[in-house]
Amino acid sequence: MAASKPPLRLLAEDADDLAVISAALQDAVCQIGDIAYQASARQLTLALNRYRWENGARTQERVRTGLQFGGVMAVKTRNLRRDAKDAVVELLAISFEPGEAPGGVIILTFAGGGDLRAEVEMIDIIAADLSSPWPTPRAPKHDLT
Repeated sequence: MAASKPPLRLLAEDADDLAVISAALQDAVCQIGDIAYQASARQLTLALNRYRWENGARTQERVRTGLQFGGVMAVKTRNLRRDAKDAVVELLAISFEPGEAPGGVIILTFAGGGDLRAEVEMIDIIAADLSSPWPTPRAPKHDLT
């Protein structure tokens, strides 16, 4: 049996770096209660179950992954049920809309039309695997139409 890939450890300081994190976290799932904004610390943190795309088709696994944004000045959500802490959301993409340099808005787009917008001073993001991977019975599927 082939050795598993090493844990993910990524930093983003610009839009190109953010695109790499977005690709790695595509189809990650989390509960609404695992999204936390600490205004006093200016941090937004998510705990996600990430699908390990880097394994290719040979092994279907998920791993617990932490995602932290620094320099967050405000957070807004749309179509996310904040009252249902155990509701599960699926992350589709993370993007950046530039504002007054180096700041802007980071947008987390979720399946079903929901999104989270974080107004940031700059792109300052860390993504890191926090657990050992575990098998999952199915891989995420995407319609190509």
